[in-house]
Amino acid sequence: MSDKMLCEIDSEGVATVTLNRPEIHNAFDDELIRELGETFDRLGQDPEVRALVLASEGKSFSAGADLNWMKRMANYSEEENRRDAAALAAMLHKLDTFPAPTIARVQGAAFGGAVGLVSCCDMAVASERASFCLSEVKIGLLPATISPYVINAIGARHARRYFVTAERFSAERAQQIGLVSEVCAEGDLDLTVQQLVNAITDNGPRAVAMAKQLAMSMSNRVINEELQGQTSALIAAVRVSPEGQEGLSAFLEKRAPQWMNSSDE
Repeated sequence: MSDKMLCEIDSEGVATVTLNRPEIHNAFDDELIRELGETFDRLGQDPEVRALVLASEGKSFSAGADLNWMKRMANYSEEENRRDAAALAAMLHKLDTFPAPTIARVQGAAFGGAVGLVSCCDMAVASERASFCLSEVKIGLLPATISPYVINAIGARHARRYFVTAERFSAERAQQIGLVSEVCAEGDLDLTVQQLVNAITDNGPRAVAMAKQLAMSMSNRVINEELQGQTSALIAAVRVSPEGQEGLSAFLEKRAPQWMNSSDE
C-alpha cells in the first residue's frame, strides 16, 4: 500500500480511512481508487469493524481527479476509459454498500468525484468552511459515475441544477439539500463526528448493520401484503436472536447491554 491513504482501527472497532495527499488537495488517481476499493473490501469483511470514518489530511477534503491522472486519461481510447471508469464505479459501490455505518468528515473543499465519496457515506459532517462543487461540466465532462449516489443524496431536482451549473455551494447549502447531515465550527468537527460514532457504537452491532441494510432495501418499495410479511418476519427473527434477547433483557432489567463498555454506562 502506498502512502496516499492511511487506515487505522481503534479499540471501539471504528475504522478511519484517510486520504493523505494534502499537497495536491487529496486528489485521487487510479492507484488511490484501487487502494480505497481494496481497503473497503478488507474492512467490510472484518466483523469487528462497527463504523467507518472517511477523512482527509490538509485544507481540502478532496479536489476530485488528479491532474496527472486526467492527462493520462486524455490519451486513453474509449475502451481504456471505460475500464478506468469501471474501477471508480466499483470503489464507489463498495463504499455505498459498506456493511457498517459510514461517516464522511469534510473539513474543506470537495469537488467533482469527492462529492460522490460524500454521497456514498451514510452521514456527512462538514465544517463551516467546507464547500462543494460538481465541477465536471466546466471542462466538458459529466459527473456520470458518481451520479446515482449524488442523486440518491440530494434528489433529482437539485441534481438537475448543480450538474449543469457547476456552482460552488456552501456547507450550509449542502445540508439544506441533503448532502451533509451536520455542519459545525471547524474546531468542533472531530467532536461532532465522535458524537455520531458514539451514537452508533452504543447500539447492538448486528442490529446496526441490519438497520442500515433495512433502510437501503426498503427505499421506494410498494407497501403491500408481501412487504408487510417480510418486515414482520424480520422483526420476529431479530427479537429471538441472541443480540435481540440481550437488548430486551438489558432494557427490562435497567442495565447496559453487553456490547456497551462500562465507561458508556
